[in-house]
Amino acid sequence: MAESWGSPRAETGGNTSTFRILHVSTGNVCRSPITERLTRHALSDRLGDPLTGGLIVESAGTWGHEGAPMEANAEIVLADFGADATGFVGRELLDEHVIRADLVLTATRDHRAQVISMGHSAGLRTFTLKEFTRLVRAIDPTTLPEPHEGVVERARALVRAAAALRGWLLAPSPDADEVYDPYGAPITFFRSIGDEINQALDPVVTALTGVPARH
Repeated sequence: MAESWGSPRAETGGNTSTFRILHVSTGNVCRSPITERLTRHALSDRLGDPLTGGLIVESAGTWGHEGAPMEANAEIVLADFGADATGFVGRELLDEHVIRADLVLTATRDHRAQVISMGHSAGLRTFTLKEFTRLVRAIDPTTLPEPHEGVVERARALVRAAAALRGWLLAPSPDADEVYDPYGAPITFFRSIGDEINQALDPVVTALTGVPARH
């Protein structure tokens, strides 16, 4: 069972009271667990607990190690940011995960292609993390619903705006949208990937919530 956060678990897609974010990498033991838990941590920072507005954050892997814990170095990276690694269980990416997701953020372009190839009209809601960050930075936040109108409505509008911009705002280089796999690498590389992910998430969470990070 996927762990939900901030809202009752939605058992079917199309739930209007929740917005489900799915992070995807290969094994679901390094990049996507880091991204999932950093997203949750950042949302708690912006919105407080339990006022999390109906956002649910999950992850899975295209070759996911079902039932596996996250890598020890990934846990260390999360601890560096003060994020919670407890209770994580790896998952293999399934059709149901894609069907229920309102936003899919992948580590690489290959992951994005794999998600889209599964069907389920996933193309308009699937981006690499860095691609989504680039698009979000170009969106005027005043064109989105105000936070007091509901984080879920704001999040849905943000995804629609990003999808509309995608063909106009291209990556500066082929590697610009990639988060490289630290699996098997020393902790220094894990930490650099953690910093990369955290920097990419910051404007995304700010745009989702309408609340800047507290520094």
